[in-house]
Amino acid sequence: MNPEANLTGLFVPLVTPFTDDLRLDPDALARLAEEALSEGGARGLVALGTTAEAATLTAEEKRAVVRVCAAACRAHGAPLIVGVGTNDTAAAITALRELAHRGDVAAALVPAPPYTRPGEAGTLAHFAALADHGGLPLVVYDIPYRTGQPLGTGALKTLSELPQVVGVKYATGAIDAATMDLLDSSAPDFSVLGGDDAVISPLLAAGADGAVLASANVRTADYAELISLWRRDAAGPARRLGAELARLSAALFAEPNPTVIKGVLHAQGRIASPAVRLPLLPASPDSVHRAMALATAGIRQKTAA
Repeated sequence: MNPEANLTGLFVPLVTPFTDDLRLDPDALARLAEEALSEGGARGLVALGTTAEAATLTAEEKRAVVRVCAAACRAHGAPLIVGVGTNDTAAAITALRELAHRGDVAAALVPAPPYTRPGEAGTLAHFAALADHGGLPLVVYDIPYRTGQPLGTGALKTLSELPQVVGVKYATGAIDAATMDLLDSSAPDFSVLGGDDAVISPLLAAGADGAVLASANVRTADYAELISLWRRDAAGPARRLGAELARLSAALFAEPNPTVIKGVLHAQGRIASPAVRLPLLPASPDSVHRAMALATAGIRQKTAA
């Protein structure tokens, strides 16, 4: 296992800003990356995740997004994780090799093969092939409500034993006995990163190493502080902040991700347009207003303090 890829803390899966006519806005992306790392206290960034609308980006746009995010991470000595989501094992290996050739990507975030539903045995074979031939550390993205392919604790433990698998983004929609078993049995150099925004606080309380949170595009510093509070065993402040951020996360996910997040970032003046690409539609003004109120409430409280 590559010790440099040991991943803890907050990773922000950045949105991909577009112009009103749906062109990539790399300058806005660079500003968001800089803000997350310099002002927000994020440990690192995730490029080309679900929140980035990666499925709608061209190959050249994907390379541009990675270049922008990698530059910011190099400037801050921060790790960059890049999403590689495909149900074609050979294509995933090709994408991983291209990223590995760059030399500045810490790990790839890879879901179980979506839509195909190859079963646990097929999924394990898929990841074994990526680990053997991709040339890059892997973070398993366990999100069965999107992929259609659940992974039991046994399968995750098997994956954690692969030399190139350094962690899991855990987004199963539940904190249950299987979750506790995973947290209790994970090796010290295997990171469990929470990926369900609304319940990240209890997962951190149970021992998660960090988080990859779309909501952290908004109020980044507060999500970083939440992780820090739980790691310092400051349970009282962590519970209070966690409850507040759970309300914000619920508002940000009131419509399909990242439509509300982009609406809030636009209302804050941080991106020039809230535009998303089809099949997504822009969030409704009401949803953006509700989320903006919760985002602004946190800023007011910090100013008052």
